[in-house]
Amino acid sequence: MKLYTIWRSQAAFRVRIALNLKGLAHEDIAINLDRGDQFKPEYKAQNPQAVVPTLYDGDAKLFQSVAILEYLEEKYPHPPILPKDLLARAWVRGFAFVNAADSHPLIVPRIRNYLTNVLNVDEPGRTAWIQHWLGSGLQAMEDLLAEKNPTGKFCHGDSPTIADICLVTQVTPAQLFKTDTAAYPRVMRIYDHCMTIAPFAEAHPRRQPDFAEH
Repeated sequence: MKLYTIWRSQAAFRVRIALNLKGLAHEDIAINLDRGDQFKPEYKAQNPQAVVPTLYDGDAKLFQSVAILEYLEEKYPHPPILPKDLLARAWVRGFAFVNAADSHPLIVPRIRNYLTNVLNVDEPGRTAWIQHWLGSGLQAMEDLLAEKNPTGKFCHGDSPTIADICLVTQVTPAQLFKTDTAAYPRVMRIYDHCMTIAPFAEAHPRRQPDFAEH
């Protein structure tokens, strides 16, 4: 497998966690977004959105992180990252989309650049925007956990799922952008536990080879 990635991408972080959890070896190929490598014709031919991640499994080309997670689950089902029960699977997917579909898309670099370069939003305003949407997602996760699993080590059940992967990639940018997480103790308990597990810890942005170039 080949994963086109950059250390700071939360979407690529999700995929690295899933690959690690399933014990799938992969080669990471760094795409330097600051240098504009994502817009080079050779990469845009692979991913017309000019974003990461892109994953190759043999000749199969995969894009969009949640679709990649679903593919990995279906092709490599052990260990599972989705529960067997139908309603539980729906809950885990819904929880994951709080991050992957609602919060994260509002803070990605192309959105931040649009705020700055087109709408002329100043740095304090941009930071307020980021913290607002990260906090909104964290609050939703906290409320869902209070209702579903108030004391567990994971979002659902006794092993990590896609919900935990997306919880981690909600907290990590919140920490990066100095969002106060004190109001989300259930979220932070699960985050802290996940980061003691090697597949999560080794996938962390700061553990990636291209982070050293930052």
